[in-house]
Amino acid sequence: MTEITVADGSWAFSGELLRIVPGSDKDVHALRRTLGEVVIPLEAIASVAFEPGRKGGHLRLRLRKGADPLSDAVAGLLGPPADPYRLAVPKGRTGAAEYFADEVRDTLLVHQAPTSACEDYLLPGPSVPISATAGDGTALFDGERVRLEWTGFASSEKEKAGPQEFPLSEVAGVEWAPQSGMGYGTLRFRLKGGGPALSPQKDVRCVSWGIQRYGGATALVAAAVLARLPRASELPPPPPPPVPDVVHDDVHDAVLRRLAELGELHRSGVLTDEEFAAAKQAMIRRLQES
Repeated sequence: MTEITVADGSWAFSGELLRIVPGSDKDVHALRRTLGEVVIPLEAIASVAFEPGRKGGHLRLRLRKGADPLSDAVAGLLGPPADPYRLAVPKGRTGAAEYFADEVRDTLLVHQAPTSACEDYLLPGPSVPISATAGDGTALFDGERVRLEWTGFASSEKEKAGPQEFPLSEVAGVEWAPQSGMGYGTLRFRLKGGGPALSPQKDVRCVSWGIQRYGGATALVAAAVLARLPRASELPPPPPPPVPDVVHDDVHDAVLRRLAELGELHRSGVLTDEEFAAAKQAMIRRLQES
């Protein structure tokens, strides 16, 4: 058994399984805390490496394409500190991290582990029921039905439409993307025969957020749904993304909405005083420039 334990969590490798457990520190991202322990079979692993950095570095695990519904759902867009397949390693433990990576790599070579895409998932995905709240809504999934409930940050279109619920059999696909720049982070469900997607603020099949980069644990809801859908190769291609409609007055409204969301995150303790002040000033500058 090869193991490394740091504040960010622990990785243990038996030669057949790699067991990942997130740390108990309050700074560990909500997504990793919600996901909990992950057990990965050797045949699901594509590679592992230690990536040095200024303050130590990261152990980085890459899984075979199609092996893990979470990896498929986030499509490489989930970075630290939310990525469960990265372990932050302090300077004093870099040697142990390099040794761990070498042990896993050597085992992959000895067993001539395949690196091609998997036909079936080798990891089960997040357990259900599962829910996550970010920005303008809460997504809930019980294994059979998806339900979207709106928060006080929802647009008038979503408030008027009310909560949305649809059985898994009607879901054609699920898409997740983090918040970036002035764009929204999104958890969007495509329905069979549902027509083209609208902008995130108006699409009643989409939860969107403008402050939390990774939207709490929304990626786990996406992965839980994806794990229970037919494989992507059996699904129709997604419709083209909507043309952004955030211009002029829409920019003004979007920034004001994000300022309100900032205040709520600060009051709930998600943002520290320093983070709140810095983010608020950035939003105010964008408002003045619009």
